[in-house]
Amino acid sequence: MACTVLSTGAASAQTSKAEAFLADSIDHTQELLEQLEHLPNIEVGKGITFRPKNDSYEMTIRFRMQNMVGLHFNDRFNLSETEAQVKRLRLRFDGYLFSPKFIYSIQLGFSNYDAESRPNGSVNIIRDAIVYYRPNSDWNLGFGQTKLKTNRARINSSSALQFVDRSIVNSEFGGDRDFGFFGEYHYGSYDGFALAALASVTLGEGRNWGSSSVDGLDYTGRLELFPFGRFHAKGEYTEGDTEYEETLKLMIAGGYSFNHNTGLDQGFKGDLLPGGATRNLGSYYADIILKYRGFAFNTDFMGRQVLGGGSAIVPVPDGSTSAFIYTGCGVNVQASYLFDRKWEVALRNSTMLPDRTVQQLVGYRTWNQTTLGITRYIIGHSLKVQMDLSYNAREQFSASPLDDRWSLRFQVELGL
Repeated sequence: MACTVLSTGAASAQTSKAEAFLADSIDHTQELLEQLEHLPNIEVGKGITFRPKNDSYEMTIRFRMQNMVGLHFNDRFNLSETEAQVKRLRLRFDGYLFSPKFIYSIQLGFSNYDAESRPNGSVNIIRDAIVYYRPNSDWNLGFGQTKLKTNRARINSSSALQFVDRSIVNSEFGGDRDFGFFGEYHYGSYDGFALAALASVTLGEGRNWGSSSVDGLDYTGRLELFPFGRFHAKGEYTEGDTEYEETLKLMIAGGYSFNHNTGLDQGFKGDLLPGGATRNLGSYYADIILKYRGFAFNTDFMGRQVLGGGSAIVPVPDGSTSAFIYTGCGVNVQASYLFDRKWEVALRNSTMLPDRTVQQLVGYRTWNQTTLGITRYIIGHSLKVQMDLSYNAREQFSASPLDDRWSLRFQVELGL
């Protein structure tokens, strides 16, 4: 099927390169130029886009990979663990069918990290599979599986991070993907006050769980305020000021998720609670993002509580031990500066604060992780080289050695 080029700049560049080659093929010039004109648009970071002449559909294909190596040292600075893996390998399809009002998004993950086993025994490579109806530029209504709009750090794609991975705070308290109904409302522009309201009603058990035998769904809402206008290129969901905002941009946001009768210890993810137990979980989120001329500042506050009189401690039926839900909160602060729009230095501090009732079970009263990151952007977040160094300090209940006192990680991100 013939495909049109979406970028006139890309088309003219392809044509100019072809003219020299065509000098020796005058008889076929017109035919070859038409073939070049109808090639899909190929640009690093924006995928390969196909669109027929009748505009009946559009499909953009993207892939990305993260190759990572990590060294972890204990508090005696002896090497305790070595990692070397393709951490993420993903394929994504986005576009519309019949009309730009009917949008779809599909994302598959193929690495061991992406295709992790669920507690119900399924191995799931499906990350996103959702269709949206977009009646106008202000509204999106979606049905399927995608990210819950809980906290900035979770909505932020793992391809657009300043560090090799997200913080320890997000790892425990951040949201995840789920299946259900999603709605978004956006107001405002880049120059004046803007806001976004996002909500969902989902199954509450996380990625493609299938079915739940207990009564209860998850209800999530989030409000984002932009006092000085929107960030360019959706910069509220990319870390670092890679777009180099010429005027001050600020986002203040908050969200809440109520997960009714979940059977997992983290709500959307984690392990099954023993004996078929369920709990009502409330998770709260607050974010601030500021960017200006290469400087970026993010702070995230989030936590979890058990609601409805349930206990965070869940007895195991045989009485041998106890399972638990990590209740408490965490705060993450990070700042960065982009030099010459190529090199970035970033510093992040993350602190975990478990509730007193679960401190003995998690093994510490507080956990503080400080990370220094250096990134070389080659083509924005689509092609970059990253290295970060982390120092972990835990106020523990025992004098046992801390196996991951220091961590040094190196990663290459490549995405089309």
